Amino acid sequence: MNKRKREEEEEEGIRMGTDIVWQTPANPPHPHDYIFRNGIRYVKPYYFEFIAHVKNRWAGKTIVDLFAQEFKGRPYEYYVSAVKCGRIQVDGERVSVSYIVKSSQKISHFVHRHEPPVMACEVPILQKELDVLTVCKPASVPIEGGLVRKKYIARVVGEFPKDELVVDANIDYNAREGRSTAEVRDSAKGKAASTKFTRISSNGAQSIVLCEPITGRTHQIRVHLKHSGHPIANDMLYISDETVDRSSKGSSADRSACTSATALTSSIEEKVVNDCEEKSNVGFSIDPMCTNCPNLAPKGYDTDEEGLWLHCIQYSGPDWTYECPYPDWAKLTQTT
Repeated sequence: MNKRKREEEEEEGIRMGTDIVWQTPANPPHPHDYIFRNGIRYVKPYYFEFIAHVKNRWAGKTIVDLFAQEFKGRPYEYYVSAVKCGRIQVDGERVSVSYIVKSSQKISHFVHRHEPPVMACEVPILQKELDVLTVCKPASVPIEGGLVRKKYIARVVGEFPKDELVVDANIDYNAREGRSTAEVRDSAKGKAASTKFTRISSNGAQSIVLCEPITGRTHQIRVHLKHSGHPIANDMLYISDETVDRSSKGSSADRSACTSATALTSSIEEKVVNDCEEKSNVGFSIDPMCTNCPNLAPKGYDTDEEGLWLHCIQYSGPDWTYECPYPDWAKLTQTT
């Protein structure tokens, strides 16, 4: 990029900074903020302020080096431009790219946020109580706040061991690549992670496995299953040397969930969804500094793929437990 073009983009970023309404978690999306495409629901990208406080190990670094080293999802040049145009601030003030941060300072990163897409199917209600609503959510919808214990089932490659298997291997997540790796327990890389696995059934070619994460790291179950030699059978990101079609022509957890949900949906409701898809296929504002534009989904999400063969079957808290139905893919066909 030549110097003049970079200066023009930075000036545009500064100009935009005076016009943007920065959103917070207190401003949830409204129906008109959704875009429906091919059975997938997106939230229109919006401007958002991410806030963090300088940790002791960050102190003494320049503001640009801090972001480039700790938040590797964007290139170094982006952080330089973001600081120059005020998209990155310290204690609410603009700073230079050579500014040295101090412990406990508040750092703000104003971004054009692209949320991960989710399946657009209905969410079946399992149980209604006065203070609790229990639903069977599609696998693509993120929830929870670390306060709930969960048990999953997965469909994996090969004949899983009969005896209980506990995998203790650090999880090292690479934000730029959007994937994790398993490291030895005492490695300096990654964070400590542990998962307990128990085989439910097997036909020799594939197995259904109960997965109980003891910790909660990014892609933990997927990485630990690969580490065990039995990756999830339709996990294109982590599968070893086999490939499986995860397109809409295949079967998946999300496809099964949507199939069950559709059975509960009337033809009138389906027509409404189709109409919404046609009317909502509109564009959205492109941010010249955004590293995800012009795509709707953030980097690392292939919207042509459906959900993994990984499904939560039990949620439990201090004095309650809820169980979810098994998806269709959890029924193995015996091989001859």
